Amino acid sequence: MHIVVCIKQVPDSDKVTIDRETNRLNRAGVPSIINPFDENALEMALQLKDKHGGKITVISMGPPQAEEALRTALSHGADEAILLSDRKFGGADTWATSYTISLALKKLNEPVDLMLFGKQAVDGDTAQVGPGVAHFCGVPMITYAKSCEVIDGGYRVQQVTDQGYNVWEIETPAALTVVKEANELRMPSLKKKMAAKKAEIPTWGAAELQPDESRIGLSGSPTKVNKVFAPPVKVNKEILSGEPREMVKELIFKLRERKVL
Repeated sequence: MHIVVCIKQVPDSDKVTIDRETNRLNRAGVPSIINPFDENALEMALQLKDKHGGKITVISMGPPQAEEALRTALSHGADEAILLSDRKFGGADTWATSYTISLALKKLNEPVDLMLFGKQAVDGDTAQVGPGVAHFCGVPMITYAKSCEVIDGGYRVQQVTDQGYNVWEIETPAALTVVKEANELRMPSLKKKMAAKKAEIPTWGAAELQPDESRIGLSGSPTKVNKVFAPPVKVNKEILSGEPREMVKELIFKLRERKVL
């Protein structure tokens, strides 16, 4: 079984800032981590490999420093890693990103049985890349997967919903996005951490993937960020005092006065 886990290196959300000129994230000097939801996807892959054997390939699209995230994934137990990096990929929205990653999946030497993605990225929060890659690869997808069990011809997947969960059976090859509730990423061993530092990670750019260049990067992105701003902070606060019963009555009166109730 060949499992591909797509991960993203994201800035530590507590320290991220926005470049007001370009409307992009300022990454310089900001600590970066593996997108937390992608850790859950990686752990799901590791658990399936523990039980059924096989191979795990991790892929990340980003600047050269995203190689650090791939080495971290290798230290946790992934077998191979590939970095997709090229200035031509810069500024890609979710559509162009999905298209680019799908080309990498098609270029792999071995057929892919299962594609795993985190539920969403904590920097963009779109939850679109996983489904987008599945679309370009022409494989069925289940989102919000909490568990995955191998069955004859495919997988049995528990999908989280607002009301509880659904159980689906899906044929291979397939794609899943994984929720945080699924698991917790295991700790890396010292031996694997040392091996990850020495591992060769190939970089694939436009020359290797041979994309339609009208569909990649900023120029190939149907969506553009025109402006980024923080919503204005309202400071007209009012503190009520007195007996709880009287404060509730006054609160209801004020909410009705403002047509909130």
